[in-house]
Amino acid sequence: MATMKQVAERAGVSTTTVSHVLNNTRVVSEDVQERVRAAMKELRYIPSAVARSLKGDKTHTIGMMIPNNTNPYFAELIQGIEDASFKQGYNVILCNAYDDTRKQTAYLQVLMEKRIDGLILVASGGDAELSARLQHLPIPTVLVDREVAGVEADFVEADHEEGGYLAARYLIELGHRDIACVSGPIDLPPSRARVEGYLRALKEAGLRFRLDCLVRSDFTSEGGYQAFSQLLALAKPPTAIFASNDLMAIGGICAASARGVRVPDQLSVLGYDDIALASFTTPPLTTVAQPKYEMGELTARLLLERVAGQSQALRRELLHTKLVVRQSTRQLT
Repeated sequence: MATMKQVAERAGVSTTTVSHVLNNTRVVSEDVQERVRAAMKELRYIPSAVARSLKGDKTHTIGMMIPNNTNPYFAELIQGIEDASFKQGYNVILCNAYDDTRKQTAYLQVLMEKRIDGLILVASGGDAELSARLQHLPIPTVLVDREVAGVEADFVEADHEEGGYLAARYLIELGHRDIACVSGPIDLPPSRARVEGYLRALKEAGLRFRLDCLVRSDFTSEGGYQAFSQLLALAKPPTAIFASNDLMAIGGICAASARGVRVPDQLSVLGYDDIALASFTTPPLTTVAQPKYEMGELTARLLLERVAGQSQALRRELLHTKLVVRQSTRQLT
């Protein structure tokens, strides 16, 4: 990789002059600017963002950390963040913690060493060390979906309690009375909120909650497969199952098929997230849609407003969910 010194030698100028051309810190004649830029192009010189940030105090780079990039939900969220950031001249460095709090803390250090201008975090669970580090970050931070104890920051999420309620209420309207819920990990606030919405709908309809109809798993297709297998093995299996994300619902449909249970004829299945794959399952999945792309755009805008120094009170943005009806649910006869 070419260096500034090599560019200076090729252009016949000093390294200081090359720096002035790059950073526009002093008037340089058009002839010299053309020679420097021609040398940079010929040598394929890439300026160091970190070095330039030492002069300009900005790298025009933001960091983002997510729990697990195998979940398509995050891909659609990231797209909104990247598009909004790119429009304002910012790039995104993405780190994947793989649901490991130790990696989460380690990657936070890596991002700070890259001199990012701001951080977007979807936490993989919280611990004392993460909380302490976030409290003392010298850059703006926006939290998405999951708050971190003791950390005051802008926060963006969808209304998970509303989503759980919409899912269960729709299944009740279809005539179902034995409605199970496959929840995500209990330590994650979105998981708890979706269950709370499901329970509110049951209570509102005067239905008894069956403890054996609430199964907790992780947000994976394998987790959904295992959870559905457990529910379908009950002496009195449910006629409908609300899964707390689409991946679990897709795994659950496979589990039903393996047991000879037809969806939706014998079992209605309803997911959560409305990932792109949801409309291409067999049958296409009824689900609760989160406004993922819009959440991403809003998150990026909030962060870049902070980076630009636009002072304002901390913001909490709660976006609405909506029901998307497809063919994995049907009226109970």
